Amino acid sequence: MAEEEKYMNPITCLFHVLFKGLAIAFYILSSLFFKYFAIHFVITVLLEALDFWVVKNVSGRILVGLRWWNEVSDQGESIWRYESLDQEELARLNKKDSWLFWWTLYLNAAAWVVLGIIAIIKFNFDYLLVVGVCVALSVANLIGFTRCRKDAKKQIQAYASQAVASHVASTIQSAFSVV
Repeated sequence: MAEEEKYMNPITCLFHVLFKGLAIAFYILSSLFFKYFAIHFVITVLLEALDFWVVKNVSGRILVGLRWWNEVSDQGESIWRYESLDQEELARLNKKDSWLFWWTLYLNAAAWVVLGIIAIIKFNFDYLLVVGVCVALSVANLIGFTRCRKDAKKQIQAYASQAVASHVASTIQSAFSVV
């Protein structure tokens, strides 16, 4: 029987999940303890903002080797930047860490969408504002990392085709060179 793969970065995994869980749990349970909407809004959005920051700047880099950000050029254009580890380093990443990263990223966005639908059904439009902010933050990370992963795959494919072309060229050159 094969040994089960363990998380390589358990602390990063913990914080990757922690703020997501705290934000959703606080959103659902806080109405039992607080009657003021402002407290509910501020703490839920703060927890989701902490999750956004941790995912974008820490766990994305450590667990899947990806990073994204947005810059505004001197002309006022929004420019998306994507960064990933090289192919060799990406191959060394832990599959269990990566699995946790991607599943919780998708599940978090889905959970907020479901909570938004529930807020609409219950006519809780003020709470829909909270959910809207949380959906925006979780979907921004989801889109950023999905684009980053696609960009990384393109870079790997370009590197592989460049390596093959270089090998073919050197083989042809050596075939026609005089010994």
